[in-house]
Order: sequence, then C-alpha cells, then structure tokens
Amino acid sequence: MIEPHDLGKRGEDLAVEHLIDNGYQILERNWRSGHKEIDIIALKDNTLVAVEVKTRKSYDFGEPDLAVGVSKQRMLIWAADAYVRYKKMDVDVRFDIISIVINDTEQRVEHIEDAFIITSH
Repeated sequence: MIEPHDLGKRGEDLAVEHLIDNGYQILERNWRSGHKEIDIIALKDNTLVAVEVKTRKSYDFGEPDLAVGVSKQRMLIWAADAYVRYKKMDVDVRFDIISIVINDTEQRVEHIEDAFIITSH
C-alpha cells in the first residue's frame, strides 16, 4: 500500500517524466514563496508553465484535477507572478494541471494545458 506522502511524490515524479518526454525544461520542483507553492515550474517555447499535480489512488472523489478550486488557482497565480518577478523573466505564463491516478490496476497521467485562465477581479 502506498502512503499518502509517497503517493504524492510518485505522482510528481511521473509528472516530471511526462513533461520532459514532451519537450518541457524543468526549472523548479516544489518552489515556494512564503507559504505558497508551485509543484513544478517548467519552460516550453518561451512559456513559463506552472503545474499543479494532483495524484489519487481512485476516482472515489472524482477526477483528481477537480480538487484545484478557485482558492488554489489564485494561490498558483500569485506564486507564478512572484516567481517571474523574482527571476526577472519576460515570458508568457500558463497554468496546467497534471492529473494522476495510481493504483494496483492503473497508472494514468492526464496533462490538462491551460487548465484555468487568469481573470482580473
């Protein structure tokens, strides 16, 4: 049986492999600004991609990506803005979710590009 922390780490490792296999350059893992964190920061085609990884053992609570609500989206936007300013980067920013299900019968990785759009309110 996979422990919750191990499940999350394994999911992030699978997400990194998936991104590298698809031409992304990994810049950071678990980057923090204060108490806000971005699971993976990657670069592809001069676009900075802030990736939230959600890993589950089953679909009992729906697709893993459904766990990324509005407050989590706001946190990711804030953290990505802090990263771009800290690194003095001039790039477009995109927010992706990698949804992973790992159990005894399945290992599925789904990459959702442009998972949410930045709105100004």
